[in-house]
Amino acid sequence: PRPPVVITAERIREVLGPDKFLDETAERLNKAGVAMGLAYTSVGGDLLFIEATRVPGSGKLVLTGRLGEVMRESAQTALSWIKGHAYDLGLTDSPKEDVLNGTDVHLHFPAGAIPKDGPSAGVTITVALMSMLSGRICRSDTAMTGEVTLRGLVLPVGGIKEKVIAAHRAGIKRVIIPAKNEKDLAELPDDVRRDVTFELAREVRDVLANALSPKVAAQPGGPDEPRGRPPADGDEPPPEGTVADDSDGEPASPEL
Repeated sequence: PRPPVVITAERIREVLGPDKFLDETAERLNKAGVAMGLAYTSVGGDLLFIEATRVPGSGKLVLTGRLGEVMRESAQTALSWIKGHAYDLGLTDSPKEDVLNGTDVHLHFPAGAIPKDGPSAGVTITVALMSMLSGRICRSDTAMTGEVTLRGLVLPVGGIKEKVIAAHRAGIKRVIIPAKNEKDLAELPDDVRRDVTFELAREVRDVLANALSPKVAAQPGGPDEPRGRPPADGDEPPPEGTVADDSDGEPASPEL
């Protein structure tokens, strides 16, 4: 009989070759202006990142990454909500001050070869923008999904099961979903419900409270430098307890 074969980590690499997929989550979320959303595709869920930055300009919103019309409207809605609440959020020194102050906002959705659309990226876009404007980095253990309104409400979305399973597969420990999607958690496997902490969001402020770290990223200065007065005691978002979700969209196109 043939002797038993011992399989070690080194042996696996020798047989299968170099790693084809790398975990970039922590690395990508170590700077302000990057948020991690959840997407729904025809083959299941996936993680999708949104990057935001400011450049000299006149207050325009620039979008790149092969976005559909619905996602473009979500981006405009998110930016309008932040501009309307900039003083309350501690981003400006005066209620009349323009938070963009002569700069353009550029939102980029990586994986530009893949078309993206759907009404569920609103909360992730809002968090990316708020992270960029405040300088506070997003928690690397937290992904999110959900749509927002101009009133700051978080709307339910589809594909919760697929999205959460994708987050669990990637090692994400916290997921923010709309409060009205809580019923969908019953469809998840027991091990996923056990390993993942869910934050339920009814309003945008609930999402910000759960998604942003108190830590302010080091800024060298320039358009991305946080500005405005420090948040007052009453400016902090409400306690934890709400989240967002992103799903609806064309089957072949990821959605945030």
